[in-house]
Amino acid sequence: MRELASAHGIPVLRHPNINSHEFLRRMRESGSDMFVSMSFNQIFGKEILKIPSAGTINCHAGKLPFYRGRNVLNWALINDEKEFGITVHYVDEGIDTGDILAQKCFPITDEDNYASLLSTAHQECAIILYETINLLRLGTATRTRQSDIHPVGFYCGIRKEGDEKLDWNQTSREVFNFIRSICHPGPKALCFLEGEAIRINSARLIPHAPAYRGIPGQIVGKTANGFIAKTVDSTVEITNFTFDGKIRVGDRLK
Repeated sequence: MRELASAHGIPVLRHPNINSHEFLRRMRESGSDMFVSMSFNQIFGKEILKIPSAGTINCHAGKLPFYRGRNVLNWALINDEKEFGITVHYVDEGIDTGDILAQKCFPITDEDNYASLLSTAHQECAIILYETINLLRLGTATRTRQSDIHPVGFYCGIRKEGDEKLDWNQTSREVFNFIRSICHPGPKALCFLEGEAIRINSARLIPHAPAYRGIPGQIVGKTANGFIAKTVDSTVEITNFTFDGKIRVGDRLK
């Protein structure tokens, strides 16, 4: 981004605290009519929001008023959503709570994973943000209060190191969703076999897999692509993983 900005004569400023007195001073001197945020990891404070006369807008890869917060693409897959949204909204003193200017939704199929949703978001966020800025310039943009869509909505907490541990005491659908939600470029699902780590990058739901009681996490079969593991309700095939040891039927993943 720095190289692109330089090619077009646009100054680039980086600062660890956008709410500091120094940065506020520089923003006031910029004479900007509007601030635009995209994939930014700092919270806009009250004082910086007062500076641009046309306000501050943000592009958020979540279907507001739901999926506010962090890691929303991962959470959408974990929650087995059939679509995810990209929203452009005004920034207020809350977190992703400002009035909505534009929103588009995109389908999620069983062929999707974190990588495919991220690729869609990278492309579509730029498009919807550009379209919305043009509507604002023309004075034809409309705004919708989030409370008019839902009185509460919900917030997604940030995922941290350790959250990638796979719990086999879930249904096959839940295990499948969890694995695809944090596949590469995410950390990949983590479990252990005899104390050695297994990183799982992809899994496959087995059509017509019988439901039966068993030991969750136990390896009950091997395939050309990987192995079959027991879940709470049925079984799931692990198709892409890294492990330095040998996989045997009867082993138990923890």
